[in-house]
Amino acid sequence: MTEQSEASDIDADVVVVGLGTMGSMALWRIARRRNLRVVGVEQYGLVHSHGSFTGESRVFRTAYHEGTRYVPLLLSARDIWHELEADSGRQLLLEVGTLTIGHAGEPAVENVLASIREYELPHQVFDAKELRSSYPQHSVGDDAMGVLDLYGGGMRPELSVFSAIESAAANGATVLDHETVLNVEADGSGVVVTTERRVIRAKRAVIAQGSWARRLNPDLAAVLTVQPLPLTWFMPHHLELFTPDRFPAFIRDEGPVHFFGAPSLDGYSVKVTPRRFHDPVADVDEVPTTISAEKLSEIGHLAQEFFPDLNPEPVHWSVHHDAFTADKVPVIDAGLDGRVLTLAGFSGHGFKLAPGVGEIAAQFVNDEESPLLASDYSLAAHLR
Repeated sequence: MTEQSEASDIDADVVVVGLGTMGSMALWRIARRRNLRVVGVEQYGLVHSHGSFTGESRVFRTAYHEGTRYVPLLLSARDIWHELEADSGRQLLLEVGTLTIGHAGEPAVENVLASIREYELPHQVFDAKELRSSYPQHSVGDDAMGVLDLYGGGMRPELSVFSAIESAAANGATVLDHETVLNVEADGSGVVVTTERRVIRAKRAVIAQGSWARRLNPDLAAVLTVQPLPLTWFMPHHLELFTPDRFPAFIRDEGPVHFFGAPSLDGYSVKVTPRRFHDPVADVDEVPTTISAEKLSEIGHLAQEFFPDLNPEPVHWSVHHDAFTADKVPVIDAGLDGRVLTLAGFSGHGFKLAPGVGEIAAQFVNDEESPLLASDYSLAAHLR
């Protein structure tokens, strides 16, 4: 990769602050055009263990229970995921489908069906009997139904972030790691980014700090909280039932109980993760690192109830985090007289969208209109 080892000041066209989920994709999409000098700055090492992108797998969906408004961005992201696979030579999106299981009339199911109808997405619908026949891994009630999003599947998040940074560097981006940004301010016709080691002068900046977003932009404190996100994995008695060719990524909703997960990627465990249960915190440094034995036992027995083949003791677990807005609508906002684009508050559903958001950033720094932007993504809309 192209790295700046000397702590000398830099002049550039664009600087991207934060090289996690959104920042890595923004850096790649900007660098890929090869028309601008772009610098990416990361406070930790590249593809570190502190970010919201960690956790082995993510679920990709286009039939979206969060609302049909996101479907165009998801379809764009899907195409760009394939571009990153082509650029990197790696499989990042496993298109094994995503299965939503719930009950007719419930918002989680009805919003998925609305997305399918409005955008004519390829899919299959199952009643309870068909679910038991096609996906015996799931235990379902007689009134359950399932919707399989055929564009859905699992993603490899750490490998995806690495591939985006690697591809950006191959396209000429300068990558600085282990370097904390202290301040971003307007200066004349551009921006000045001050790090702990140097000053970077650029025409535009993209700020993509994830759970750290409030630190550089105090205005975000009014709209963002940091939400701890637990992840759990379980060992099945019959691993062959949970391989990608037989077990789609999934979302399960049964009243107050919510699980999501992905097929086995490590060859021995299955990711089956519950609804978040920790209280939000003000700063990422306050994110808890533990889950009580009682809570793990509760999660394990619920997981076994939904998936009888699983051993109820989590084989491993971890606590992650993301910045959330109150309505889970992200902040994509041009501030400092249109010189700085803030990407924040993706509220636990941003990873799948990230390549599309990266393209929005590339359009921003090239003074192009983006058809994927919505007015309520602005910071002003969140502050109303």
